[in-house]
Amino acid sequence: MPLENSSSDAAAKPRSETRRPSFFWVLAVIVLPVMNLAIRFRFHHAERMPQSGAFVLAPNHYSEIDPVVIGVASWKLGRAPRFLAKASLFKNPVLAWFLRTSGQIPVERAGSQSHAALRAAEELVEKGRMVVVYPEGSLTRDPDLWPMRGKTGAVRIALERDIPIVPIAHWGTQALLPRYGKKLSLFPRKTIHVAIGDPLDLSAYRGKPLDQASLLKATGELMNAIAALLAELRGEPAPAERWDPAAHGQKETGRLEG
Repeated sequence: MPLENSSSDAAAKPRSETRRPSFFWVLAVIVLPVMNLAIRFRFHHAERMPQSGAFVLAPNHYSEIDPVVIGVASWKLGRAPRFLAKASLFKNPVLAWFLRTSGQIPVERAGSQSHAALRAAEELVEKGRMVVVYPEGSLTRDPDLWPMRGKTGAVRIALERDIPIVPIAHWGTQALLPRYGKKLSLFPRKTIHVAIGDPLDLSAYRGKPLDQASLLKATGELMNAIAALLAELRGEPAPAERWDPAAHGQKETGRLEG
């Protein structure tokens, strides 16, 4: 449902970063025509999207096509999207070449390599680029597609590098590809609403030791901010607490069974 301050694709933002020649122009030529036929974006609070400098963009995650949707939305809002992407996507040589050439970062969800991914993301930050980090780490387990409990990586990057973290929520992507769906529904054209939040206030945590308790608390605040944006788009209140897979006997990665 459109909000009063929503804007269409064309009226989103000045495209400062996307006007500079880059490999993203090649991707845009390939991806944008298809997505423009399949999706009508409605942006809410588009003016909140930073147009320069490094920051972490933290979206909700409930469809396997979310990265494409958020990538296109980011491009339309003036920033080139660079993601922490699951390492399995890099097993295809052709796809891996596109991903690496455009600055995407492979993430192993467990083990020592997951820490290396955070270091790689910080290299993007040093160059003043935006990095997209899904704080949930996997598709939400919440049966109603609300954001679930988050992981601390997104907040850690923001605090360690002293940069903003901007929550963002989208709704309508499930009509394009349901959670764990196998078939895209490109027609008729879908409307996807995207709401950008104000940078999360991390002043209580900056300049202090990044112990696990502080990181978890800050991550909880981030997930609440994302849930509030999604509630705005859905026109209904978000659950008071974020879904905890462990409390429901669920794994936090892999396909959700049942």
